[in-house]
Amino acid sequence: MRHLFCLILIVLAANVVAATPEETVQAAFSKLAPQVKVDVVQESVVPGFYEAIVGSQFIYVSKDGRFILDGSAIDAQSNRDITEAARASNRLGLLKTIGADKRIIFAPDKPKYAVTVFTDIDCPFCRRFHQQIEAYNAAGIAVEYVFLPLDIHPGADKKAEAVWCAADRKSAFTAAMNGADPGTATCPNPVAETTRVARSIGITGTPTMLAADGTKVAPQVSLSPEKLVEELAHLANNPVAPR
Repeated sequence: MRHLFCLILIVLAANVVAATPEETVQAAFSKLAPQVKVDVVQESVVPGFYEAIVGSQFIYVSKDGRFILDGSAIDAQSNRDITEAARASNRLGLLKTIGADKRIIFAPDKPKYAVTVFTDIDCPFCRRFHQQIEAYNAAGIAVEYVFLPLDIHPGADKKAEAVWCAADRKSAFTAAMNGADPGTATCPNPVAETTRVARSIGITGTPTMLAADGTKVAPQVSLSPEKLVEELAHLANNPVAPR
């Protein structure tokens, strides 16, 4: 009986001092990069590892804290990029914080697909993209613009605010994309919030397009209405991340 009592005490003590997943992961990073702060720790589909999010990077840490893997994890059996699926799911969760009331939406009457496009009024490729907006809509694609004024374009944030504060946002947006001065109107606006969300996702350039499942669409696809509708049809049937 005495031995059984001692065993119970040992088990209880072990439970008390057992490190949490967050503590295990942070301790592992502290050995290599003490300045790194781990934002999120979650279970990974990779056996024996935690999935950690540091900034916008996904890193795998063994549950004993010994191994840190930086890179994409691929399921060889299903040929599935596990890391990209996790990234897409994370993007999707953050995108849901940007409601329709914080977007400028160009959509056909009955859209088949919807994409989120992070845009900057002074971005040449963003302007090129918007020149084809009628073709995207004709293909059944709703384009939902979210502002991400880049630091390399001084004053782009003020232009975004002026467009947002216009009486007719869509017309003001199109005019600004065609080179018109949007003016200096101010009002409560979501520009700072959408910029913060974009950076938390790891988006640093424009135009950046995300599909409905959080997948990042390559520029060579997103800038072609024909290629884009094919890609969106494929993703609708084969989502990278669950919706």
